[in-house]
Amino acid sequence: MAITRRQKEVLDFIAEYQVENGFNPSYEEIARGLKVSSIATVHKHISALAKKNYLSRGANQSRSVEVAPRYVQEKSRNKFEASLEIPIHGTIAAGQPVQAFDTADSLSFSDFVGRKETYALRVRGNSMVEDHICDGDMILVENTADASDGQIVVALVGDTETTLKRIYREQGNMIRLQPANETMSPIRVPANQVKVRGRLLAVLRKY
Repeated sequence: MAITRRQKEVLDFIAEYQVENGFNPSYEEIARGLKVSSIATVHKHISALAKKNYLSRGANQSRSVEVAPRYVQEKSRNKFEASLEIPIHGTIAAGQPVQAFDTADSLSFSDFVGRKETYALRVRGNSMVEDHICDGDMILVENTADASDGQIVVALVGDTETTLKRIYREQGNMIRLQPANETMSPIRVPANQVKVRGRLLAVLRKY
């Protein structure tokens, strides 16, 4: 469950207080630190956070409120995702020049990495060169057995060889694995001889 902005302020205050002082704050100290006039308001926020498993508290104990592992895990994940972001500074012309802009946008690689279902492969060969996937490129792949016609997939053919191609299902229960290179012919095999091992997410090229 999501937490409110005020609840996050309570969480952050408790966590920072613990680090700075070596012990947990009392309700009164939380109220003073957040400039809240009512202890009952602090109690309401803490109760809500405890129900959401962000805080733990002991019964009838002074300074018994402390952050739960869930808060620490999410804090670490947020820092990790932030480290995977780079700023987008606008648009660059590959044709006619355009006016230069600075923007506040960013590109987050956490959309692709840091997930169990994503893996990387190094491309060998030029069968997909017309889709701008070249020999030596790195590709990011979603680990899935599902793919729609026309999507670029990692396909296992005959349980022995893997290949990167666009997949098409044809009549007669056949699969066509289509290269993006006019000098190469498609691979046509019975559907039961093809297993999709992943779907292309992104192409990375280092210059």
